[in-house]
Amino acid sequence: MSENYDAIVIGARCAGAPTAMLLARNGYRVLVVDRAEFPSDTVSTHVVQAPAVASLRRWGLLDQVVATGCPPIETYSMDFGPVVIEGTPLPVDGSSTAYAPRRTVLDKILIDAAADAGAEVRERFSVEELVIEDGVVVGIRGHGQGGASVVERARVVIGADGRNSEVAKAVQPAQYNEKPRLMQAYYTYWSDLPVDGFNIYDRGNRGWAATPTNDGLTMLVVGWPAAEAQDYRADYEANYLKTLDLAPEFADRVRAATREERFTGASVPNYFRTPFGPGWALVGDAGYQRDPITAQGITDAFRDAELCANALDLTFSGRRSFDDAMSDYHAARDGQVMPIYEFTAQVASFAAPSEQMQQLLGAIQGNQPAMDAFLSLTAGTLSPAAFFDPDNIARMIGASN
Repeated sequence: MSENYDAIVIGARCAGAPTAMLLARNGYRVLVVDRAEFPSDTVSTHVVQAPAVASLRRWGLLDQVVATGCPPIETYSMDFGPVVIEGTPLPVDGSSTAYAPRRTVLDKILIDAAADAGAEVRERFSVEELVIEDGVVVGIRGHGQGGASVVERARVVIGADGRNSEVAKAVQPAQYNEKPRLMQAYYTYWSDLPVDGFNIYDRGNRGWAATPTNDGLTMLVVGWPAAEAQDYRADYEANYLKTLDLAPEFADRVRAATREERFTGASVPNYFRTPFGPGWALVGDAGYQRDPITAQGITDAFRDAELCANALDLTFSGRRSFDDAMSDYHAARDGQVMPIYEFTAQVASFAAPSEQMQQLLGAIQGNQPAMDAFLSLTAGTLSPAAFFDPDNIARMIGASN
C-alpha cells in the first residue's frame, strides 16, 4: 500500500494543530485527527506567554486571538506575603504581552488555521492502533463516529495527544528525568473578579494564581502539595476557598464574586520522553511535561510544533536524514527546557524558601530591572540558568546595599 500522507498528526490542540498547519503551509500532505469536536474545552493553564504570543504573531494568528476580546496581560505580580515582586517580564520580539484565552477559543483558531493551510482535519475520530511494519510506524487504524475502521498511511505519525499519548504507549519511548506528581490544582471561572495582569500568590505550602480570560471572566487556580491531594479532593470547594483566606483581602473579593462554572482539577507527572523513532515523533505533552505551576504548557507546545515541523521539512525535502534532523529537534527541545523544568519542579514542591532565596527576594523588591528579570522566569523569557548565575545574583544583592 502506498502512503496517503506525508504526516498524520494525532491530536489537534496546541501542539498538534500548529504542527499540522506548519507542515501543510510547506506543501506537505497532512492528516490531523482528534477524538474531540471543536470548539471544546480541555484542562489548561490558559496562559499564552510572550514566547508563544510571538509564535502566534509569526503564524499570522495573533489578531484572531485579540479579536475574541481576551484581555492582554501586560504585568505580572508575585505576592509572597512579606515581599511582593511586580513588573513586566523581558520582551520577546519586542513585546512582553501575554494572553490567557479559553481553550474553546484558542484551539478552534488553531485547528481552523491547519485546515486553511490545506491539512485534512477529521474531528470525532478515534485511533484504534498504530500500523507498524518491520518495527517502523507506517500509519494508523481508526474510525470516525459510527464509521467503519480505516487505515491511513504516512511517512511519519506524530503524537500530539498529551501525557496519555496512544502513540507513546505503542512505541514505548525512553522516559527520563522523571519526577513524581508535585501539586494538585483546581480552577474555575469567576465573574465580577477583575484582576490586573497575571497575579500569583505564594503562601508556603499553598499557592494560587488569577488571570483575566474571555467574556469578562477571571480564571483562578489554587494549588496544594500532591502529598495532600486526598485531603484537598475530600472537599475541594471548601479547601479552595479556605486557601484564599491566607490573603484575606483577596479572599473577600472572591467571596463577593460569582463562580460561573464547575471546578476542574489536575495533577500531572513530570517527565521527558525521547521524541522520535522509526516513523514516529512526539510533540507537546506527549513528549515532555512539567508541573503547570509556571504555566509553560502552551509555550512548550508551540515551540515543539515549530522545531518538529522544521525538522520534518528538512527530512521530507531530502536535505537531511530523518534521524539527523530529529536528533537536532530532540537536543534543541531539551536544551531549551531543562533549566525551567528543574526550576518548575522546585517551585511545585512547595519547599520552604532557603535563607538565600529569602535574602534574594528581599534584595530585588523595589529594584525594577531585577523584579522584571525574576518575573521573566515564569513568563519564559529568561532562563533560570541566566537569572541564578552567581554573578547576576551578586549584582542584584549588591544593588540593594
